[in-house]
Amino acid sequence: MERTTDNDALRSRELHLQALFLSGLDGDERAYRTFLSELSGHLRGFLRSRLQQRPGDIEDLLQEVLLAVHNARQTYQADQPLTAWVFAIARYKLIDFFRGRSRHDVFNDSLDDAAELFAEPHLEPAQASRDLGKLLEQLPERQRLPIVRVKLEGLSVTEAAQTTGLSESAVKIGIHRGLKALASRVRGAR
Repeated sequence: MERTTDNDALRSRELHLQALFLSGLDGDERAYRTFLSELSGHLRGFLRSRLQQRPGDIEDLLQEVLLAVHNARQTYQADQPLTAWVFAIARYKLIDFFRGRSRHDVFNDSLDDAAELFAEPHLEPAQASRDLGKLLEQLPERQRLPIVRVKLEGLSVTEAAQTTGLSESAVKIGIHRGLKALASRVRGAR
């Protein structure tokens, strides 16, 4: 019975944050500020567990993640779990943070850890099937790289073209075809 109560609380929290976020996208500034404030609390705990040896960096990284969430807000699809989307952004920012510093286990973190943002690490099968990392791995590099660079890391099409060695047209086509393939796979996984 306790597990059901925990799952209900998680689902309620997910729906609450998603409602605030979607209201914010529709222009409700107060809802968006509340969303960012509540999300900050969840992210701070998540980052604290990953940056135990660097507590002074938590707030800086938190701000980077929040900015990335804000900049990528139009890429969120309302029929997808908000937590998985936020976790993917947070994970990429964390990886960027550790790049050039010491090698850390964050490179081996699974996207299944997305539940840590909001609760215990047990995910329902449908949510696990939408694991972004696993889905992206299935795409050819010409689709995966543009999606990661533009949609997750927030680079412009021009910057993504420069970092991937693809033309700007190839980046745009890769994103379009890759997102279409991902959407098809997600629909098939339900």
